[in-house]
Amino acid sequence: MSVLITGVAGFIGNHLALRLLQEGETVVGIDNVSPYYDVELKRARLKRLEGFDGFSPLLFDLCDMAALDAAFAEHAPDIVVHLAAQPGVRYSLEAPEVYVQSNLVGFANVLEACRAHLPRHLVYASSSSVYGANRALPSSEHQPVDHPLTLYAASKKANEAMAHSYSHLFNIATTGLRFFTVYGEWGRPDMAFFKFTDAILNGRPIDVYNHGAMSRDFTYIADVVEAVVRLMEHPPQPDGAWNAESPDPASSGVAPYRIYNIGNSTPVALMTYIDLLQDALGRKAEINFTEMQPGEVKDTWADTTDLAALIGYTPQTPVETGIANFVKWYRDYYATD
Repeated sequence: MSVLITGVAGFIGNHLALRLLQEGETVVGIDNVSPYYDVELKRARLKRLEGFDGFSPLLFDLCDMAALDAAFAEHAPDIVVHLAAQPGVRYSLEAPEVYVQSNLVGFANVLEACRAHLPRHLVYASSSSVYGANRALPSSEHQPVDHPLTLYAASKKANEAMAHSYSHLFNIATTGLRFFTVYGEWGRPDMAFFKFTDAILNGRPIDVYNHGAMSRDFTYIADVVEAVVRLMEHPPQPDGAWNAESPDPASSGVAPYRIYNIGNSTPVALMTYIDLLQDALGRKAEINFTEMQPGEVKDTWADTTDLAALIGYTPQTPVETGIANFVKWYRDYYATD
């Protein structure tokens, strides 16, 4: 099986590529090694893949349609896993044009490449942020997501709509994955778990929003990869039970299209998470409590009923285990005490 992964130097993409290569699959990895966060960390991730004969790295931006089309033509991927994107909720308030190019133009190009070369399945990253102002918990794929709170969330909602149109018009099987707060080894330095660790070890205060009254459905990276690998083998079909007069947002009666939550289904209070991180680090945090930030939501909680029904698996690693694994990696990678 040939798998093309965009965002292969990114957090999830790199873990997925390593897993597939270890299982003997052929992986074509595309990345532009964006300087949004530490480029050296991205290069170190890529080095983990260099020793595999089945790995073909391609370094270019997805906005380069000619390069993307050439990659599809040369490698003829069976499955495409699109994980490249401009991440970050707060940064979208500062640099909206970056999100338009990466998350909208880049994804449109991926869809066009799939239209031209017809892989068996396109799996792409959406986000729990699409639930936005919808506060019904746990969040279900069958709920409407019409009120995104940031441009990042809006771009992911747009990706889902774009995927549906291409699935309908060109019979491209597409599966969107709404990830819930993914954390773990080789993670993103812009995410809270990483920033908290860096600050605590270096004696700096951590900013805790909404005075700590928040919770997140923290989802461990190995569980995410397991779910993605299983989902790759399940390209969707049009849902024969779909009702156009009461349409289900998670599926389609006119297209091979599906949306799934990828979460641990066990929300953890932010202050509990910080306590566990302090225990793993053996250090106390100096906490600066602040107000809720624009675009943030108070709680996240994934309903993964549909995921379990399809693949017989849901993320389940306890947060204590995931934090311990991340802290060990962090100390090894950065050679800290």
